[in-house]
Amino acid sequence: MAVPSRLSPTNEEGEMWRAGVLSIFPDMFPGPLGQSLAGKALAAGAWALDVADIRGFATDKHRTVDDTPAGGGPGMVMKADVLARALDAIVQESRPRLLMSPRGVPLTQTRVEALAAGPGVILVCGRFEGVDERVIAARGLEEVSIGDYVLSGGEIGAMALIDACVRLLPGVMGAAASVSEESFAGGLLEYPHYTRPQMFEDRPIPDVLLSGDHAKIAAWRRAEAERLTRDRRPDLWAGRDEKVTKPAR
Repeated sequence: MAVPSRLSPTNEEGEMWRAGVLSIFPDMFPGPLGQSLAGKALAAGAWALDVADIRGFATDKHRTVDDTPAGGGPGMVMKADVLARALDAIVQESRPRLLMSPRGVPLTQTRVEALAAGPGVILVCGRFEGVDERVIAARGLEEVSIGDYVLSGGEIGAMALIDACVRLLPGVMGAAASVSEESFAGGLLEYPHYTRPQMFEDRPIPDVLLSGDHAKIAAWRRAEAERLTRDRRPDLWAGRDEKVTKPAR
Protein backbone atom coordinates (compact mmCIF):
# COMPACT_ATOMS: atom_id res chain seq x y z
CA MET A 1 0.00 0.00 0.00
CA ALA A 2 1.33 3.42 -0.91
CA VAL A 3 1.73 5.59 2.15
CA PRO A 4 0.78 9.25 1.58
CA SER A 5 3.45 11.03 3.60
CA ARG A 6 5.70 14.04 3.27
CA LEU A 7 8.18 12.66 5.82
CA SER A 8 11.69 11.91 4.64
CA PRO A 9 12.45 8.22 5.27
CA THR A 10 16.08 8.67 6.26
CA ASN A 11 18.38 11.20 7.88
CA GLU A 12 22.00 10.36 7.18
CA GLU A 13 24.79 11.28 9.59
CA GLY A 14 25.86 14.87 9.20
CA GLU A 15 22.69 16.05 7.50
CA MET A 16 21.10 19.32 8.55
CA TRP A 17 18.94 19.59 11.66
CA ARG A 18 15.54 18.10 10.82
CA ALA A 19 12.18 18.37 12.49
CA GLY A 20 9.73 15.61 11.59
CA VAL A 21 6.12 16.25 12.59
CA LEU A 22 3.23 13.77 12.67
CA SER A 23 -0.20 15.40 12.82
CA ILE A 24 -3.76 14.95 11.63
CA PHE A 25 -3.58 18.60 10.54
CA PRO A 26 -0.39 18.73 8.45
CA ASP A 27 -1.50 21.91 6.69
CA MET A 28 -0.93 23.81 9.94
CA PHE A 29 2.79 23.62 9.08
CA PRO A 30 5.02 25.47 8.55
CA GLY A 31 2.63 28.18 9.79
CA PRO A 32 4.60 30.60 11.98
CA LEU A 33 7.74 28.54 11.35
CA GLY A 34 7.71 29.88 7.80
CA GLN A 35 8.16 33.46 9.03
CA SER A 36 10.87 35.55 10.69
CA LEU A 37 14.15 33.90 11.73
CA ALA A 38 12.89 30.32 11.47
CA GLY A 39 11.33 30.95 8.07
CA LYS A 40 14.45 32.60 6.65
CA ALA A 41 16.59 29.76 7.97
CA LEU A 42 14.17 27.19 6.51
CA ALA A 43 14.29 28.87 3.09
CA ALA A 44 18.07 29.05 3.28
CA GLY A 45 18.37 25.33 4.03
CA ALA A 46 19.74 25.76 7.56
CA TRP A 47 17.17 23.25 8.81
CA ALA A 48 14.43 21.06 7.34
CA LEU A 49 10.80 20.46 8.20
CA ASP A 50 9.06 17.21 7.22
CA VAL A 51 5.36 16.76 7.92
CA ALA A 52 3.24 13.59 7.71
CA ASP A 53 -0.52 13.21 7.91
CA ILE A 54 -1.29 10.52 10.49
CA ARG A 55 -4.59 9.85 8.70
CA GLY A 56 -2.58 8.64 5.74
CA PHE A 57 -1.66 5.55 7.76
CA ALA A 58 -5.24 4.50 8.53
CA THR A 59 -6.44 1.45 6.62
CA ASP A 60 -10.19 2.06 6.39
CA LYS A 61 -11.98 4.19 3.81
CA HIS A 62 -12.86 6.82 6.41
CA ARG A 63 -9.20 7.19 7.44
CA THR A 64 -10.09 6.67 11.08
CA VAL A 65 -7.41 7.60 13.60
CA ASP A 66 -9.40 7.53 16.86
CA ASP A 67 -11.82 5.35 18.81
CA THR A 68 -13.80 5.40 22.06
CA PRO A 69 -11.78 5.05 25.29
CA ALA A 70 -11.57 1.60 26.85
CA GLY A 71 -13.43 1.63 30.14
CA GLY A 72 -15.75 4.41 29.01
CA GLY A 73 -15.53 8.14 29.44
CA PRO A 74 -15.74 11.27 27.30
CA GLY A 75 -13.98 12.00 24.06
CA MET A 76 -11.91 9.80 21.81
CA VAL A 77 -8.41 8.29 21.91
CA MET A 78 -5.82 8.19 19.11
CA LYS A 79 -5.40 4.60 17.94
CA ALA A 80 -2.14 2.80 18.68
CA ASP A 81 -1.95 0.85 15.42
CA VAL A 82 -2.38 3.86 13.13
CA LEU A 83 0.15 6.01 14.98
CA ALA A 84 2.61 3.09 15.16
CA ARG A 85 2.51 2.71 11.37
CA ALA A 86 3.19 6.43 10.97
CA LEU A 87 6.17 6.25 13.31
CA ASP A 88 7.50 3.08 11.70
CA ALA A 89 7.62 4.87 8.35
CA ILE A 90 10.41 7.05 9.73
CA VAL A 91 13.70 5.16 9.47
CA GLN A 92 15.55 7.40 11.92
CA GLU A 93 16.58 6.10 15.28
CA SER A 94 18.99 8.89 16.23
CA ARG A 95 16.36 11.60 16.58
CA PRO A 96 14.39 11.62 19.85
CA ARG A 97 10.70 10.83 19.47
CA LEU A 98 8.66 13.32 21.47
CA LEU A 99 4.93 13.36 22.13
CA MET A 100 3.57 16.83 22.89
CA SER A 101 1.45 16.26 25.98
CA PRO A 102 0.27 18.35 28.97
CA ARG A 103 1.32 15.50 31.27
CA GLY A 104 4.85 15.47 29.89
CA VAL A 105 8.12 16.67 31.38
CA PRO A 106 8.25 20.49 31.17
CA LEU A 107 10.38 21.78 28.30
CA THR A 108 13.31 23.86 29.54
CA GLN A 109 15.95 25.96 27.85
CA THR A 110 18.55 23.39 28.87
CA ARG A 111 16.62 20.66 27.06
CA VAL A 112 16.12 22.91 24.05
CA GLU A 113 19.87 23.49 23.85
CA ALA A 114 20.49 19.74 23.95
CA LEU A 115 17.92 19.09 21.21
CA ALA A 116 19.32 21.88 19.04
CA ALA A 117 22.79 20.33 19.33
CA GLY A 118 21.53 16.99 18.05
CA PRO A 119 20.35 15.78 14.62
CA GLY A 120 16.76 17.00 15.12
CA VAL A 121 13.48 15.74 16.53
CA ILE A 122 10.45 13.64 15.68
CA LEU A 123 7.33 15.27 17.13
CA VAL A 124 3.97 13.56 17.53
CA CYS A 125 1.04 15.95 17.85
CA GLY A 126 -1.62 14.36 19.99
CA ARG A 127 -5.33 15.13 19.68
CA PHE A 128 -8.61 14.11 21.30
CA GLU A 129 -8.43 12.90 24.92
CA GLY A 130 -4.96 11.50 24.35
CA VAL A 131 -2.93 8.76 22.70
CA ASP A 132 -3.24 5.02 23.38
CA GLU A 133 -0.70 4.32 26.13
CA ARG A 134 0.54 1.19 24.39
CA VAL A 135 2.04 3.02 21.43
CA ILE A 136 3.75 5.47 23.78
CA ALA A 137 5.49 2.55 25.46
CA ALA A 138 6.03 0.41 22.35
CA ARG A 139 7.62 3.21 20.28
CA GLY A 140 9.52 4.86 23.12
CA LEU A 141 7.76 8.21 22.95
CA GLU A 142 8.91 10.79 25.48
CA GLU A 143 6.10 13.08 26.61
CA VAL A 144 7.01 16.76 26.66
CA SER A 145 4.91 19.71 27.88
CA ILE A 146 5.26 23.41 27.10
CA GLY A 147 3.23 24.46 30.14
CA ASP A 148 0.62 23.62 32.73
CA TYR A 149 -2.41 24.12 30.50
CA VAL A 150 -4.29 22.14 27.87
CA LEU A 151 -4.39 23.00 24.16
CA SER A 152 -6.64 21.53 21.46
CA GLY A 153 -3.74 19.52 20.12
CA GLY A 154 0.04 19.21 20.05
CA GLU A 155 0.66 21.28 16.93
CA ILE A 156 1.15 24.63 18.68
CA GLY A 157 3.44 22.99 21.23
CA ALA A 158 5.44 21.38 18.44
CA MET A 159 5.86 24.75 16.74
CA ALA A 160 7.06 26.30 19.99
CA LEU A 161 9.62 23.54 20.53
CA ILE A 162 10.90 23.72 16.96
CA ASP A 163 11.19 27.51 17.04
CA ALA A 164 13.10 27.38 20.33
CA CYS A 165 15.58 24.92 18.79
CA VAL A 166 15.97 26.52 15.38
CA ARG A 167 16.93 29.92 16.75
CA LEU A 168 19.94 28.25 18.43
CA LEU A 169 21.25 26.66 15.24
CA PRO A 170 24.52 28.12 13.93
CA GLY A 171 23.99 31.22 11.82
CA VAL A 172 20.27 31.61 12.53
CA MET A 173 20.60 34.44 15.05
CA GLY A 174 22.77 37.43 14.26
CA ALA A 175 24.61 37.83 17.57
CA ALA A 176 25.78 34.97 19.75
CA ALA A 177 25.70 37.34 22.75
CA SER A 178 21.93 37.59 22.36
CA VAL A 179 21.59 33.93 23.32
CA SER A 180 24.02 34.10 26.24
CA GLU A 181 22.23 37.04 27.88
CA GLU A 182 18.56 36.11 27.37
CA SER A 183 16.10 34.59 29.82
CA PHE A 184 17.13 31.33 31.56
CA ALA A 185 20.83 31.84 30.77
CA GLY A 186 22.54 31.17 34.09
CA GLY A 187 19.18 30.33 35.67
CA LEU A 188 17.91 33.91 35.57
CA LEU A 189 15.20 35.80 33.72
CA GLU A 190 16.44 38.48 31.35
CA TYR A 191 17.03 42.03 32.57
CA PRO A 192 14.83 44.93 31.29
CA HIS A 193 15.60 46.56 27.94
CA TYR A 194 15.30 50.18 26.81
CA THR A 195 15.89 52.16 23.63
CA ARG A 196 15.15 55.63 22.21
CA PRO A 197 13.35 57.89 22.85
CA GLN A 198 15.14 58.72 26.09
CA MET A 199 11.86 59.90 27.64
CA PHE A 200 8.56 58.07 27.07
CA GLU A 201 5.43 59.42 28.80
CA ASP A 202 7.48 60.84 31.68
CA ARG A 203 9.37 57.57 32.03
CA PRO A 204 13.11 57.97 31.42
CA ILE A 205 15.72 55.39 30.52
CA PRO A 206 17.61 54.55 33.75
CA ASP A 207 20.62 56.85 34.09
CA VAL A 208 23.05 53.97 34.54
CA LEU A 209 22.34 52.75 31.01
CA LEU A 210 23.36 56.14 29.62
CA SER A 211 26.49 56.45 31.77
CA GLY A 212 28.88 54.64 29.46
CA ASP A 213 30.26 52.78 32.47
CA HIS A 214 30.15 49.17 31.29
CA ALA A 215 30.94 47.71 34.70
CA LYS A 216 28.07 49.59 36.34
CA ILE A 217 25.73 48.66 33.49
CA ALA A 218 26.64 44.97 33.85
CA ALA A 219 26.09 45.13 37.62
CA TRP A 220 22.72 46.86 37.17
CA ARG A 221 21.58 44.30 34.61
CA ARG A 222 22.63 41.44 36.87
CA ALA A 223 20.79 42.94 39.84
CA GLU A 224 17.65 43.49 37.77
CA ALA A 225 17.76 39.94 36.41
CA GLU A 226 18.02 38.61 39.95
CA ARG A 227 15.19 40.85 41.16
CA LEU A 228 12.87 39.77 38.36
CA THR A 229 13.69 36.11 38.90
CA ARG A 230 13.04 36.32 42.65
CA ASP A 231 9.74 38.16 42.12
CA ARG A 232 8.33 36.31 39.12
CA ARG A 233 9.89 32.85 39.21
CA PRO A 234 10.69 31.86 42.78
CA ASP A 235 11.00 28.28 41.53
CA LEU A 236 13.92 29.26 39.30
CA TRP A 237 15.48 31.31 42.08
CA ALA A 238 15.17 28.44 44.53
CA GLY A 239 16.78 26.13 41.99
CA ARG A 240 19.76 28.48 41.67
CA ASP A 241 20.14 28.60 45.45
CA GLU A 242 20.15 24.82 45.61
CA LYS A 243 22.93 24.61 43.02
CA VAL A 244 25.02 27.18 44.87
CA THR A 245 24.57 25.69 48.35
CA LYS A 246 24.74 22.01 47.40
CA PRO A 247 28.06 20.61 48.71
CA ALA A 248 30.57 19.33 46.20
CA ARG A 249 30.98 15.56 46.03
